[in-house]
Amino acid sequence: MTFHPHLSKLQPYPFEKLKRLFAGVQPNPAYSPISLGIGEPKHPTPEFIRDALIRNMDGLASYPATAGSEALHNAIANWLARRYNIQALNPATQILPVNGSREALFALAQTIINPSVCQDGPPLVLCPNPFYQIYEGAAYLSGAEPYFANADPQRNFAPDYQRIPEAVWQRVQLLYICSPGNPTGAVLTLNDWKELFDLSDRYGFVIAADECYSEIYFKREAPLGSLQAAHLLGRDYRRLITLSSLSKRSNVPGLRSGFVAGDAEIMQKFLLYRTYHGSAMSPMIQAASVDAWNDETHVEENRTKYIRKFEQITPLLAEVLDVQLPDAAFYLWARVNDLNGISDTEFARQLYEQYNVTVLPGSYLAREAHGINPGENRIRMALVAEVEECLEAAQRIVAFCKTLNDR
Repeated sequence: MTFHPHLSKLQPYPFEKLKRLFAGVQPNPAYSPISLGIGEPKHPTPEFIRDALIRNMDGLASYPATAGSEALHNAIANWLARRYNIQALNPATQILPVNGSREALFALAQTIINPSVCQDGPPLVLCPNPFYQIYEGAAYLSGAEPYFANADPQRNFAPDYQRIPEAVWQRVQLLYICSPGNPTGAVLTLNDWKELFDLSDRYGFVIAADECYSEIYFKREAPLGSLQAAHLLGRDYRRLITLSSLSKRSNVPGLRSGFVAGDAEIMQKFLLYRTYHGSAMSPMIQAASVDAWNDETHVEENRTKYIRKFEQITPLLAEVLDVQLPDAAFYLWARVNDLNGISDTEFARQLYEQYNVTVLPGSYLAREAHGINPGENRIRMALVAEVEECLEAAQRIVAFCKTLNDR
């Protein structure tokens, strides 16, 4: 029996690695389990979204169109115009609903990558490092290879694109970028976007801007988006695709509702691909999504919860860890090797064993590239639960770190 030749290049997902790390470990029964490992929103789903699903259950009797409803296109276009203070995109040609940004991030590479045009090796998909693991899988299974640009803590975790060789840029066909970033929470500046747009103009690659954390932020000014940056720089959306989702914004990860928007020519080809891929969104989910994109009150309430949570927990953890409030998103990205040189994996394993708290080793979210693994000796903590549970976890982590310092 034969299989896709690149499937063997896929690594186990971080949570599978975590399961192996914890194999045979018995957590301290004196503590109830608390997981800060998975970035799955735990705040309640707004009632009006639940109600919209129930009201529109008749939609289950119809095959949905892959392109999605006009109402959903309009709701997304209006949200983008309000959120980023830009002229509304053409709802018919520049917007496409998708079943969550994850599946679209993967499928986009299948549409963009053309292995036949590279003379000096397979095409490249440029990814930040650490990164959302879908980028790597999308690269391999589209016939390309990932090229990792390491996050630089001295640059607010932005990669130094100037260090990437010319020969690499000439093979790049797709660049993934996540802003606000997972796991660092860093937000790209207008200068960062100008650099990426200039590189895209020079080498002709497509930019896929993963912006699923855009509505969780801690400063007065909302994070800059890619479409907004293009608008401010006086350019159109050529070779630019923005991807977003309701999962974090509206606490509906199970709804699997998001969108892609941007370059009309790419959107046309992506719609063609999706027509065959079978990615149409259920009519009842489309209807609920319209209500979600049209409402900002629940988003502001959700953001306020995160702000209060991070204001309490970040200073507490900063007493024992090298960690600071991120620009946005719901992760803390902490360095741990200052604690008697403990590794990120050993920190996670011992914390789980002694205090029944799960965190994700940073090395699981990155790859060794250019001589280092930029996630090594860091941990990612997802503060997604209600504040009381997150505070309890933070207090246990503080106690654990103090035992490490006492050794």
